[in-house]
Amino acid sequence: MDNKFITIGEIMLRLTPPNYEKIRMTHAFEASYGGAEANIALALANLGVDSTFFTVVPNNSIGKSAVRMLRSNDVHCAPVILSTPEETPTHRLGSYYLEAGFGIRPSKVIYDRKHSAITEYDFSKIDLKELLSGFTWLHLSGITPALAPNCRKLIMDALVTAKELGITVSFDGNFRSTLWTWEEARDFCTQCLPYVDVLIGIEPYHLYKNPAKPEEGDVKDGVPLHLSYEQEADIFEAFVKQYPNIKCIARHVRYAHSGSENSLKAFLWYDGKTYESKMFTFNILDRVGGGDAFASGLIYAMMHDYEPMDMVNFAVASSAIKHTIRGDANITDDVESIRNLMNMNYDIKR
Repeated sequence: MDNKFITIGEIMLRLTPPNYEKIRMTHAFEASYGGAEANIALALANLGVDSTFFTVVPNNSIGKSAVRMLRSNDVHCAPVILSTPEETPTHRLGSYYLEAGFGIRPSKVIYDRKHSAITEYDFSKIDLKELLSGFTWLHLSGITPALAPNCRKLIMDALVTAKELGITVSFDGNFRSTLWTWEEARDFCTQCLPYVDVLIGIEPYHLYKNPAKPEEGDVKDGVPLHLSYEQEADIFEAFVKQYPNIKCIARHVRYAHSGSENSLKAFLWYDGKTYESKMFTFNILDRVGGGDAFASGLIYAMMHDYEPMDMVNFAVASSAIKHTIRGDANITDDVESIRNLMNMNYDIKR
């Protein structure tokens, strides 16, 4: 069966001062659109995957412009809801401001997404079985449930429905401290784990040493940000032991040398074994969406039955190449360019 991908989430207007300017100094903003799930839909569509996005945007010029951008990148938007002011009273598209870092100055994000259309829509009107039927892969993240109670219910209902329909589910925890607390995120995202086939990232989840006695602590307590291969393998195995439904776990690790130069590598658990990728070091044009590019690379590689070592290297290479592209998404329509980077081949393509 051909792969048919769908994801659910919020798309936002992104406003960025040009030329690495600070927000307080700028006289202009460059407008684009992005959001974690939308970024993944865009990346996969550009790589030739049949890719669909479901969201709610206000039925005005800004909402329609966001949808037009998605469609121009071959993302199917048939299910997207263009809401009326009666359905979403504040009637707005969420937005965010990105102050791009340079050198020793890190990037900064300011959200302006409260009361966006997706948070005010009544999803009880949606037949999720009808929405998801015919798709082979559903991707969700921990950002959408953090937005509002209606979004939380939508994501949990989508997980249950996808499981009933036999759809492969990938989930990226994607903690956002401006949207909810660490404990709220862990409590909700842990409830998602029984429905997940492909887990991206190892937080925010409760992974108790003894599920019957949570007070004994979490397997991940006290572990450093940069884990050894052995530590990573132990955590992966603890996840799979408690949640045998999980078929794959992947996590990328960032080493920030400055605001303009980073290194990335990743770990992958697949079919009973942990794999470690190559290390990629690169200069940054635009860091936003690096994690989403990693997720889209992993999904693409799994859909195309790559060997595990190639899966993890392709995913990291996808993230690395995204850092050289302006905007939120990895708009790379040439699989070979990612594979060349994966193989550390930097020669000019003629």
